Amino acid sequence: MNLIFLLGKTGVQIVDICLVTRPHNGGLINLQELCTLLCQRRKAARESVSEDDCLRAISKLKVLGSGFEVISVGKKKLVRSVPTELNKDHNEILELAQANGFVTVDEIERRFSWSSGRAADALETLLEEGLAMIDDGDKDGRRRYWFPCVSFSASIAAERP
Repeated sequence: MNLIFLLGKTGVQIVDICLVTRPHNGGLINLQELCTLLCQRRKAARESVSEDDCLRAISKLKVLGSGFEVISVGKKKLVRSVPTELNKDHNEILELAQANGFVTVDEIERRFSWSSGRAADALETLLEEGLAMIDDGDKDGRRRYWFPCVSFSASIAAERP
């Protein structure tokens, strides 16, 4: 069966955007960012797309069996395009990161009363899955774990047709 027929134009474009942005966000993209990128891509054709259109298209993507789904992290909806399972610890870290786009181990320990081992374990998984990036270059010397999926960066895939 034809993939475009099965998923529709919106679904195919969502898959493409998710693949293009995956090196930057690890396969977890903010739903609003995805909709913005989709609208930018359709600007030339003057086709609008709503968040609801995206949600319906994503629900059809489940037939691909490759992990496409919408998850809620705090007040944000994120689209997962990889078969990674996030547990409660991962979700709490992602929710904490929404404030600044990053977290530190100290911040996690303080906020959740976790041991350093628990925080490090959860962060290591997020790093391995490509959802987080390390930044050791801050003046204070503290390692920051950045999460592109919770910071808006719609320009990444905007150029791609």
